[in-house]
Amino acid sequence: MAWIVLIISGILEAVWATALGRSEGFSRLAPSLVFAAAIVASMAGLAFAMRSLPIGTAYAVWVGIGASLTVVYAMATGSEPASLLKIVFVLMIVGGVVGLKLTH
Repeated sequence: MAWIVLIISGILEAVWATALGRSEGFSRLAPSLVFAAAIVASMAGLAFAMRSLPIGTAYAVWVGIGASLTVVYAMATGSEPASLLKIVFVLMIVGGVVGLKLTH
């Protein structure tokens, strides 16, 4: 159960990071509200997962999922240019996350 919650929390990290960028310094209401809700839910899920998973592993997986999805979303929507090297490096992050899960 902790792993499922951690994965969902990592996804929510990408949501709040993207919403933060779209809030334009919290000057836009809708993205600011999405940011607030997603960061609270993401942190709560991370805290829950850390009750039964090692802190270092849980945090690294949470950050890895969030960072990877944030970059992929930005490239997919055209707000950040895509390149072969970026894709390779994101895949390296994903590989690290999978490796952490497999070694736990």
